[in-house]
Amino acid sequence: MAPQDRISRLAQQIGDRLQNASQAPEDIQKGVQQVVRGAFDRLELVSREDFDILMDVLQRTRSRVEALERQVASLEAAVEASTSTSSTPVEAEAPPTPVQPHSTKSEGTKTESTKTESTKTESTKTESPEPPKADT
Repeated sequence: MAPQDRISRLAQQIGDRLQNASQAPEDIQKGVQQVVRGAFDRLELVSREDFDILMDVLQRTRSRVEALERQVASLEAAVEASTSTSSTPVEAEAPPTPVQPHSTKSEGTKTESTKTESTKTESTKTESPEPPKADT
């Protein structure tokens, strides 16, 4: 609904409440307050405190983005300067090879995690106490 329609509908509702002027002023005031509160609820307004907090967050975010943009620009300039001064062309690095979860590596080439696991298993074997000997 357009804001103009909301305002005209709000004015109509207030006018309807005021037509019953024979009511006590307190009743009229309560009725108008209900109409206005309902209109504000439908408008989905935020409190001033929430607005100020969000504006502060936005300002800090904007400052951080600007600082990062300056940092990226200086890094790009440094890369450009280093590539223009070097006499040999820079070779593009190959992307890292993805690690496959089910590797078919031979037993002789243990990964770091496998070595750690086997070390843990061996240490628990040596640390476990011997069972008590039975007297017979």
